[in-house]
Amino acid sequence: MNGSSSHQNGVGIQVRGLRKSFDGQEVLRGLDFDVHPGEIFVIMGPSGSGKTVLLKHLIGLEDPDAGEILIEGQPIQSPEVMSKYRMAMVFQSGALLSSLSVGENVGLYLDEHRLHPPAEIARIVAEKLDVVGLKGTEDKMPSELSGGMKKRVAIARALIIEPQLILYDEPTSELDPLSAVVIAREILHLKDRIHVTSLVVSHDRDLAFGVADRIAVINQGRILTIGTPEEVRRHPDPLVQEFLNADFKRPPSPLELKSEPV
Repeated sequence: MNGSSSHQNGVGIQVRGLRKSFDGQEVLRGLDFDVHPGEIFVIMGPSGSGKTVLLKHLIGLEDPDAGEILIEGQPIQSPEVMSKYRMAMVFQSGALLSSLSVGENVGLYLDEHRLHPPAEIARIVAEKLDVVGLKGTEDKMPSELSGGMKKRVAIARALIIEPQLILYDEPTSELDPLSAVVIAREILHLKDRIHVTSLVVSHDRDLAFGVADRIAVINQGRILTIGTPEEVRRHPDPLVQEFLNADFKRPPSPLELKSEPV
């Protein structure tokens, strides 16, 4: 565990030829992309496109059938990577322990590994909560928090290890629009403050176009395009445009149908 720092460098990720099948069904079909150090890279696509399986590979819960994931050119699960680089995950649900206070949740890693005396852990926890705009909430319980506050506590918990890479799984899922904006601002704030590399998996188009340096659109286990938000908006692929422009249209009422000319 390295010391606390307000300025650090993110790490680069290289994904090469990643393939994964389950029961003969190919879910990832040769993915290739790079994530640059310090950037916010968003992977978006419809449900069932392979986003979750890709994320599981990135955090080491799945092994690929073929291909590899590298951090700064080294395999992600190599001892060198494990000892040299710090990665954190912000889960979709927040994954807070309901029996622990906010402060205990945020400081759990430091406490379990006895990395600092209690007073120092309390100071670090307060610092991380302040970063996400939750100063003074250490004694609150998760049940007292809104959905947006729980997500910010989860981000504070991720920050406790001074990560160089943060992976976000659907960070605005189940949040109201205002809370989603707060989370988007936090992701941008962390990039500016600690230059962390952020990889965001989401189907939230507003979030993606609001925070991303670059976006990868994935569909049926293949990457359709990678580019800046503006490049992705203009991409001519019909599948990309269908996903970006999908919208709910209210079906006509029986009366409206009845009034249409035959």
